[in-house]
Amino acid sequence: MSASAALAPLRRAAGRIDRQTPAHRDRAVDGLRALALLAVPTGHWLLGGFTLDSDGGLHNASPLSAFGGLAPASWVLQMLGIFFLVGGYASALSYRRRPGATGAWLKGRIVRLGRPVLGVTVVWALAAPVLYAAGVPEASLRTGAKLVIQPLWFVGVYVVVTALTPYCVRAAGRLGGWAAVPLIGSVAVVDFLRYGPLADSVPSWLSLLNILPGWLFAYQLGVSWGERRIGRRGAWLLLAGGTLLFAALLAVFHYPASMVGVPGAERTNSHPPSLLVLALASAQSGAAVLLRDRLAKLLARPALWAPVVVINLCAMTILCWHQTAMLAAAVPGSFAGELAGLTTAPDSLGWIAARVAWMPVFAALLVVIARYARRFEHPPQGVRGGRALRRTVAGLLAAGFAVFALGLA
Repeated sequence: MSASAALAPLRRAAGRIDRQTPAHRDRAVDGLRALALLAVPTGHWLLGGFTLDSDGGLHNASPLSAFGGLAPASWVLQMLGIFFLVGGYASALSYRRRPGATGAWLKGRIVRLGRPVLGVTVVWALAAPVLYAAGVPEASLRTGAKLVIQPLWFVGVYVVVTALTPYCVRAAGRLGGWAAVPLIGSVAVVDFLRYGPLADSVPSWLSLLNILPGWLFAYQLGVSWGERRIGRRGAWLLLAGGTLLFAALLAVFHYPASMVGVPGAERTNSHPPSLLVLALASAQSGAAVLLRDRLAKLLARPALWAPVVVINLCAMTILCWHQTAMLAAAVPGSFAGELAGLTTAPDSLGWIAARVAWMPVFAALLVVIARYARRFEHPPQGVRGGRALRRTVAGLLAAGFAVFALGLA
């Protein structure tokens, strides 16, 4: 069979998806969301490694500890700023089109976010005892639980900023893109207090004040963009200002270069977000607005548009299950001993090459898992009897798994 004949079904499927796409669909925004989504598993798979203890248990490790030169990779892979930007854009449009009360609109969005999170935590709560009985070391289960929980903080923050959409819309109407300035100013003040001359007298919990304004910043920009209050001039200002601030924070104020946490490092940019994260989000947001028209033209091609649609339909599945896909390879591999790029320490260039070779395996496992896990995003309509009991049991299982993952039990 020729390559052209083999690809014919894919072309027909892509054409069908293209024809079924509504004319008003903003392909560029969907493309940006898909790009940000793919950056999450790519970053976690590339920058997250394992080591084995004497009992065969897996423990988290990072190549960034040995290779500080990999930090610029995190500048590319840290695309949560884009995710919050397009989230704010989409929420602004959805909020304007809502048919009913704000409360009903918000409930619908929260439910869509919550189902997949509940699904992955319940499955892990049920699977962990079975895996332990099958001989998987407790250390591996705790490592796996932490990795599964790790990206889910995003959902909680996203729910909070989504709840603030009505206020963001009003702020955008009055101030346009400048509505985000107080947010970046707030983060700058907290960073000055925790890293400046008063650092020794500042309580450690103060950094938590950056969580909401730190992630609301890009979301507010997205809302302003959705309200058509950010044009090309504003986009250039975001790109240039964010780039200059990013460079200054690195070169003059000596912020850590990595956008993700590095084991053993005294400071981190990610949890909670530092001013460097907002500088990067500003530059990314400006670039996204400027490239929107070009991206829309590219995605007018069915072959490029179809993957974007599939990724967006599986957004929460990718977010919730990509770490499980990596563990689906690493846990069985741990029984075989040290496998390069999988269960060996991430401290050599050979490990990086081997990890890159493993990534298609992780992707294939994620596709297999998503085939079944996607039902949590769009559960089948069935009998309603006993729904409250099922929710209660699921909630208890999820809470138990969270306690285990956080090391509280």
